[in-house]
Amino acid sequence: MNIKLPSRSLLAATISASVLVAACGSDGQPTAKAQASVNHEVKSQPASQQEKAVVYQVFTRLYGNTQTANVPWGTIDQNGIGKFSDFTDTALQDIKSLGVSHIWYTGVPHHAVINDYTEYGISHDDPDVVKGRAGSPYAVKDYYNVNPDLADNPANRLAEFESLIARTHKHGMRVLIDIVPNHVARNYQSLSAPEGISDFGANDDTSVVYAKNNNFYYVIGEDFKVPNATNGYQPLGGESNPLSDGKFAESPAKWTGNGSRLAQPDANDWYETVKINYGVKPDGSYDFPTLPADFANKDVQTHYEFWQQQAATDIPDSWKKFQQITQYWLAKGVDGFRYDMAEMVPVEFWSYLNSHIKHTNPQAFLLAEVYNPALFRDYIHLGKMDYLYDKVDLYDTLKDIIRDKQSTAEIAKVQQQVSDIESHMLHFLENHDEQRINTADFAGSAEAGLPAMVVSTLISRSPTLIYFGQDVGEPAVENAGFGQATRTSIFDYIGVPAHQRWMNGGKFDGGQSTPAEKQLRHYYQQLLNLSHTEPALLGNYAELDTVQRENNVAGYDNKVFAFSRYNEQQRMLVVSNFDKTQPKRFELLIPKTLLEAWQYDSKQHQFFNDKLSQTQMVYSIETQEDGSARLAISLAPLQSMVLVN
Repeated sequence: MNIKLPSRSLLAATISASVLVAACGSDGQPTAKAQASVNHEVKSQPASQQEKAVVYQVFTRLYGNTQTANVPWGTIDQNGIGKFSDFTDTALQDIKSLGVSHIWYTGVPHHAVINDYTEYGISHDDPDVVKGRAGSPYAVKDYYNVNPDLADNPANRLAEFESLIARTHKHGMRVLIDIVPNHVARNYQSLSAPEGISDFGANDDTSVVYAKNNNFYYVIGEDFKVPNATNGYQPLGGESNPLSDGKFAESPAKWTGNGSRLAQPDANDWYETVKINYGVKPDGSYDFPTLPADFANKDVQTHYEFWQQQAATDIPDSWKKFQQITQYWLAKGVDGFRYDMAEMVPVEFWSYLNSHIKHTNPQAFLLAEVYNPALFRDYIHLGKMDYLYDKVDLYDTLKDIIRDKQSTAEIAKVQQQVSDIESHMLHFLENHDEQRINTADFAGSAEAGLPAMVVSTLISRSPTLIYFGQDVGEPAVENAGFGQATRTSIFDYIGVPAHQRWMNGGKFDGGQSTPAEKQLRHYYQQLLNLSHTEPALLGNYAELDTVQRENNVAGYDNKVFAFSRYNEQQRMLVVSNFDKTQPKRFELLIPKTLLEAWQYDSKQHQFFNDKLSQTQMVYSIETQEDGSARLAISLAPLQSMVLVN
């Protein structure tokens, strides 16, 4: 179903300007549960967050690609590739226009690829242990240089990325890159490590399964074997290659990145990578200093001082290597890191690494992929992460609501579960791992995801992440080769058609975009820009869903969600209709407690501006003796409003 966005005039017409007074409960007062939802205290924010951040994730090798052949398993010549140089001033200004504060350049560290760069001293990578033709960005081969595919001149690739860092900074945005701490490519070989820094595994004792200062774990007495293929899989789609022989020399075999201890991992394992040893013995016990019990309450400087006091011999070698890697990139101007699968690495290591990073750059932006809610607080308070993915709570809930599997009532519940750490939980609806919104398996159309995007973006003080192409409704229908449809492939050379239409040969003006794509892009611009410019969004949150349901507000149903954001400067109401076909009309109950928290004065606070439609409406709010009120609301299908005073 292709549902068009409501026009500004329609939105203005569907919002009533009258407010009716009503009681909150049978006794005229809000219930204790509803009142508690209003009294949300402001918690401390990460030092790196001076405003509500907007992170633009770009898959670097795909962003600037203009070729549209999209041949499965296509080569660079067939399918094309984007370069660092495609991020021109015009491109960066276009990204900035979305309200972006940070660009996460995904796939920058040099990872295994199937191309011949031997003239630059780079060894061949074996297709038997590379996923896709272009390779996984999470099988890093050299942490001290960048993917040669991305450079106009591979010999000058590091300087080209340094130039991109400088251009990004010139446009007022910060640079994030990936650090993949849990594993590296099986063929790790650094050509660019500073003097005195050895490769991972170079000094390992390979006669034992484990030693504290070994970088890898070993399967003693067995050589590595390439996994048995399943479902007819062939490297490079069956294309002939001298190294594609079902073999890869590794003796003794190393543990695989996802923890498999088999010399021949399964085809579904992360067989292209090997697991890093952080001083965790095979039985799970620790071989490194642990943090004192009260360190969850200590600041990052105290953590740094703690590690400075430890004997150098007590720190596993892998810890030191990643500390050197991150300091190397900080010195080149990188402003922060996104950590892949951080929960697979001990939290003590993160205290060590992140406190060193913050000692160098207190404003560094540190984002971690952690999916176990039981670990959230440890990785924030002990591991000193700024932000974690809010995946298994808010993202999964919103996706289920869009797919008619859950009620909007679940939003208030999952948000309450992280109320003490809400500013640390980064929100998103797309990233490189997830399905595109505009697929049948997700929302069915790009527009059907907009109410969820409004809620995700505005419900807390946390950053918002947007994936390139999301803002123009990229549907990811291509069969790229190793990567399949619904997700833009991170393993193959491929085009991203909706993004390419917006890019318009480097003009970045939507010159080839459809009217629907342009309208969607405009909506994202409005939403993301207001998300970091409205003062209320760094203030308090009060969910208004519970009180509507407890008072059986007519017309307010399982497809509607409402909440308020406010501080001393500003009052905001956000109401979204997730229903794809049905409009909603109801009288939104505004409890007395919220009006008091707003410090509402009906004589001074009558003018509310809808920030999504840029129309100004006058609301005459009058209160009765109990001080509560109702606001008459009418919403079109998939409509949201953001009323600000």
